Amino acid sequence: MARNRSAVLGTGQTKYVAKRTDVTMAGMVREAIDRALADAQVTMDQIDAIVIGKAPDLFEGVMMPELAMAEAIGAVGKRLIRVHTAGSVGGSTAVVGSSLVSAGVHRRVLAVAWEKQSESNAMWALSIPVPFTMPVGAGAGGYFAPHVRAYIHKSGAPSHIGAMVAAKDRRNGARNPLAHLHQPDLTVEKVLSSQMLWDPIRYDETCPSSDGACAVVIGDEAAADASVADGRPVAWIHATAMRTEPLAYSHRNVVSPQAGRDAAAALWRAAGIGDPLEEVDVAEIYVPFSWFEPMWLENLGFAAPNEGWKLTEAGETEIGGRLPVNASGGVLSSNPIGASGMIRFAEAAIQVMGKAGDHQVDGARKALGHAYGGGSQYFSMWLVGADRP
Repeated sequence: MARNRSAVLGTGQTKYVAKRTDVTMAGMVREAIDRALADAQVTMDQIDAIVIGKAPDLFEGVMMPELAMAEAIGAVGKRLIRVHTAGSVGGSTAVVGSSLVSAGVHRRVLAVAWEKQSESNAMWALSIPVPFTMPVGAGAGGYFAPHVRAYIHKSGAPSHIGAMVAAKDRRNGARNPLAHLHQPDLTVEKVLSSQMLWDPIRYDETCPSSDGACAVVIGDEAAADASVADGRPVAWIHATAMRTEPLAYSHRNVVSPQAGRDAAAALWRAAGIGDPLEEVDVAEIYVPFSWFEPMWLENLGFAAPNEGWKLTEAGETEIGGRLPVNASGGVLSSNPIGASGMIRFAEAAIQVMGKAGDHQVDGARKALGHAYGGGSQYFSMWLVGADRP
């Protein structure tokens, strides 16, 4: 079946901070929307549908906020769809938005995701008892620490790899004016001297808790061609993929989940990518705890099993390396959970549009946006490019 071409026409983000006490949730989201519309040079009247995403409602303590926010986000009289795939939701929201365009249902779609974590407590929200499931009672860090320990044991990775990732992403974040954390002087030594929270995850190897929103305007081929003709670059969507697996089952591989491997394989196949490490120029990968960089490099097919840490150690994931990872600072520098996946997707688009400013990767023509969520069970990703697919 023929698929219509689609492209990112514009992106918008708020400044990510610990607490946005100056605006309501709706006001914060509208900031990102207005910036995306301005970047795409379209009006709300030209938007056919709005797709929104956020993390579980308990993260903010407001049930179905999109209903009360409909007027503020311009959704009255338009199709409004909410997406929910746990922490990967920002990426999934962008994928759903793009699918409405590539399927020929709509010409222009606005996708927006957000989180106002300051108004609730994600640690508490993650610790409530779930029927027929053993309670974690430790938040995300406590849940994922055993996965990291298993990876280190299995791969033989040196203990400083996580610190290298954290120092790199914080240096990159300092080049991004919208990032929550600006720590240009963070060193591997400083990271290794920070407090151990969940062995082997240290304080400086974890993501912050952020308030913020991100939006993207996705258009069809005609809209994209019109933008290019006016001298405004677009990010062509070469392929998208989403996969999910159960939270718990016998012999589940939590270090390199099957759903992630399947989604990546589908993405590369759809995009005509034979060797991701050679053909992809930059990657925005969902890394909330630093050790997930080498883990996801393997899961995505950039490195062989147990070899991902070698790319990190060799400096290949730095800006200027073979595969710059999280030039924006990544989730380690800004983490409004519901939006974090979309930020990865938007930043990938920004790179191939050449709009990344001080964190621009030279020559970026193809970029990966990646998100995961739940207990490493939800995966969403897209590959965008400067050239028409």
